[in-house]
Parts: sequence; structure tokens; C-alpha cells
Amino acid sequence: MIRFDHSSAHTFLEPDALQKAFEQAKTAFGKVQSKTGHGPEWLGWRDILSDPNDALLSEVDSLAQSIRNDADVFIVCGIGGSYLGARAVIDALTPHFGAGKGPEIIYAGHHMSGTYLRDLMNYLKAPKADGSPKSVYVNVISKSGTTTETALAFRVIRKWIHETYDDAKKRIVCTTSQSGGALNKLIDANGYKKFVLPDDVGGRFSVLTPVGLLPIAVAGVDIRNLFYGAVSAYNEIEKNPDDLLTYASTRLALYNSGKAMDMIASFEPELGGMGGWMQQLFGESEGKNGKGMFPVLLGFSTDLHSVGQMVQEGQRNMMETFLVVDNAPKAIIVEEEDGDTDGLNYLAGKSFHEINSKAYLGTREAHVEGGVPCISIHFDKLDEEHVGRFIYLCEIAIAVYVYCLDENPFDQPGVEAYKKAMFRLLGKPGA
Repeated sequence: MIRFDHSSAHTFLEPDALQKAFEQAKTAFGKVQSKTGHGPEWLGWRDILSDPNDALLSEVDSLAQSIRNDADVFIVCGIGGSYLGARAVIDALTPHFGAGKGPEIIYAGHHMSGTYLRDLMNYLKAPKADGSPKSVYVNVISKSGTTTETALAFRVIRKWIHETYDDAKKRIVCTTSQSGGALNKLIDANGYKKFVLPDDVGGRFSVLTPVGLLPIAVAGVDIRNLFYGAVSAYNEIEKNPDDLLTYASTRLALYNSGKAMDMIASFEPELGGMGGWMQQLFGESEGKNGKGMFPVLLGFSTDLHSVGQMVQEGQRNMMETFLVVDNAPKAIIVEEEDGDTDGLNYLAGKSFHEINSKAYLGTREAHVEGGVPCISIHFDKLDEEHVGRFIYLCEIAIAVYVYCLDENPFDQPGVEAYKKAMFRLLGKPGA
């Protein structure tokens, strides 16, 4: 299960303020259910869970199995919601080192660094240790097909794949809109395999569509258990939303009390990608018209040695959200050492997970004492079902919270500002 612990955050709030926020969240959740809030045309991420498409899951899984059997490298070419969700799940559920159950997953099209792309192409061209060429597949993900970062990288990668492989057509998979756009023109011209991103699902809410499911499945993750974990969360919340509403209303009450920053932190490195996905989901959803908290991603205990001082004694305009895994494999146990030269024998017999857990508890205690309200979101364990549940909980929570701000959670008009200036400086026709 996914469990919320708001206890330390509630000590910073007056009961009437929390109750008022809860009633706002309850009303907002009703608007989500009835599709009467801002942007109801973008609620398809709920519809796919209320009416699961098992045939689509099987189609994605079948293609992923075929790619896993042949590929050494699988490139996910996309930016923002087109890759962050997939990366979050893959990082959480596959080994830190090595390819695990699938090919090596590499990301491209998520920035415009020529150095990165040059090094990537050199790596793809280099033979394997046995001298044979690498088998490379790419999944390009873009609703429009013209997102600059993704389109530029895909142009380079696509050209190389066509020059390198006789079966280039099967090595390129596109995830895009049903019709229109530049990517559909390339699909029609070359016969690439296509998956559709539903028109009523925005990019940052798309991880449980083929946008995220194909890369996740290629990495060897069980997408059926992932998807149905989200379905379970959806069904449970529809019947009893109190835990969700308490989380959304606690965050709202903290925001109303002057908190301007939400630090998303975890002591588990494999959850760094999940924090990155949350950062985009929350940031693009609530940052409208001068409103919202700035989401900051922190990796503990590493970042306690860089920004820990700021968190402990800096401005008190921040809250903290911990992502916690309660049960993890006891991979390494500290052994007793003769002489105790490093002074660590007091930890003998303890697992690294136990030590890490105490570090989390100590950090939360210190931060609360320092004036930082903390919410902890607990995974009973880290597997497909729990990650699927967490994905939906985050999606519905931010929708409810942003409705409480009287904003549209599903648009991102400000994202276009940098593009307009960039296109003008690059001399794009019509810019």
C-alpha cells in the first residue's frame, strides 16, 4: 500500500485552516469526478483506468518482448512528460547497474547538447566487446513531432538507423497523436510502427499510456501489474477519497500559510527519477498566474552535505515531501571489524536499509524542529503495483490541489515563452 504521514506537518497548522482546506479539496475532487472544473477535456488519464484496454497492454507488451529479444540499446527520444514518467518507473524498478531484464535504455531528445548527441552517436556506432555491431531501436515520443529538442535528436538518430540497418523500419517506433503533425507524416512515408497518445491526455499525465508503457516494458518491467496498481488506486479513491483529500488539503493549507517551496526528497537513489517526474507534474500543473509552490528535487543523504544547512536554518518558506520505502531487501549487512579503526562497529549486524531508515527519521525530526513541515509518502515496498498506485495518487492529488487554486491543472501556457524567444533568435520563419 501507499501510506501518507502528515503528522509532523499538521503541527504547523491551525485545525480550522486544515478543515477549511479539506472542504475545498472535497469540492475540487467532486469537480474532477463530474468533469466540471477547468480543462475537463484533459481528464483522459482517469478514463483509461476506469475502462482498462487489455488489448493495448498486450500489444505493447508483445512488441516490447520482440525488441528485448533483439536490441542491445533502446533509445527513448522525448522531453518532459514524453520521457520523465518512463524514466522514473525504469529507475525505480530496474537495477542501478547493467541492463537488467532488457536492453540498455538511453535517453535522447531531452535537451539540445551537441556534445551529448555526438557522444551518443559514437557509442551507438562502436562495436560490442565481441566485435559485433550493436542492435539499436528507438522510440520517438512527441504529440506534435516538432518539439525542437526531440525533433533534432530524432533527425540525427533516424538518419543513422536508416543508413546502418536493412530493417530500419522495424527499429523505429513512434508515439504521437492520432492524426496530423510532422511525426505522422514520417510514419506515413516510412511505415513505422505507431502508438497513439490519446488527445485527452496531456504529456505529464501520460506515463500509463503507450508514452510510458512501451519503454517501461522494453526495460523488463511488468506493465500489467503497474497499470492495474493504478487501476486499484483509482477504484479505491473513488469509493473513499479521505486519505487523498487529507494529503491535498495539507499541502493546500501549508501553501496558504506562506510556504512557497516543496522539497521532494528521498533517501533511496532509485526514487530520484520519481521525484523528477513529480517535479514536472507539480511544477507545470500549479505554476500559473503567480500561484503555486516551487518543486525542488533533493537526493538524501547526499544533498544533506550540500543544501542541508539551507533546509535546516534558511528561510522558513519551505515544506518537505519525503518518499520512503518501508521494506527493502537487506542487501548488505555491516560486519564487525577487528580493532574498530573506523569506529563503525556500533553498526555491526545492521542492514544498510536499517541505517538509511534511521537517517531519514533523524533528518525529518531535525527539519521539523528547524521549522520545516514534513509530509512522508510511504511505499510498503517498491514493486510494479506500488509504483502504479503512486503514479495515480500523484496525478489525482495535483489535479485536486490546483482546482483549489482555481487554476487549470492541465495546461502550461508559460512553457511557450522560451520557445518564442528561441525561435526568434534562431531566425525561424514566422517567429
